[in-house]
Amino acid sequence: MGISSQEERAAFFPLFRANQAGITHDHYQHTIIEALALRRAALDTALGQLNTPARLTIITQAAMLLVATLSTGHKVLVAGNGGSAAEAQHFASELVGRFKRERMPYAALSLTTDTSTLTAVANDYGYQDVFARQVQAFGQPGDLLVSFSTSGESENLLLAANAAHKCLMTVIAITGNRHSRLEKQADLTIRVPAVETETAQELHMMLTHILCDITETELSARESEGRH
Repeated sequence: MGISSQEERAAFFPLFRANQAGITHDHYQHTIIEALALRRAALDTALGQLNTPARLTIITQAAMLLVATLSTGHKVLVAGNGGSAAEAQHFASELVGRFKRERMPYAALSLTTDTSTLTAVANDYGYQDVFARQVQAFGQPGDLLVSFSTSGESENLLLAANAAHKCLMTVIAITGNRHSRLEKQADLTIRVPAVETETAQELHMMLTHILCDITETELSARESEGRH
């Protein structure tokens, strides 16, 4: 015996099943409106706290380090776990590709993308060494390590920072609001004013855009001056 078209739709379309259970389009829309209002409030508060002299000074120093590193022919290594791994890839891609301007690519490498290396190191040495081993392989004096971590407590990032210092690199940490072991290891730490992981990650993305925009603007201007 065949099934009716109504039963078929219910089997394959969750929204149809939800509607059958009395959950309406308006219910979903109301939930989304509430979520957006909460996100706006959280970000408004966090951005206000980020826009303070002390934090602005640290962000400025980070931008200057990034520009100085790339303008002197050195490279930027970027690392993180989970959502911060995605942010590390985002950060590197904005520099290697482009952010807003047509210009030369900048030397940036995310340490979160090579699955063969990550799994080989994790298998042979342990997950705590997946970034440190790559820093030892690629890091040179004058290079920069940027580590994203909402907690600032990831063992693999702590070991990566230690390896970077042994390679005579500078370390920037971008973390959540709490003081952390990574902050103690880093040369410079941007602590975003957010306790919730999702808000910290959203602020990390904003910082990626701000830092990449400043870097691209400054280096593009120098590149243009060099052609004249």
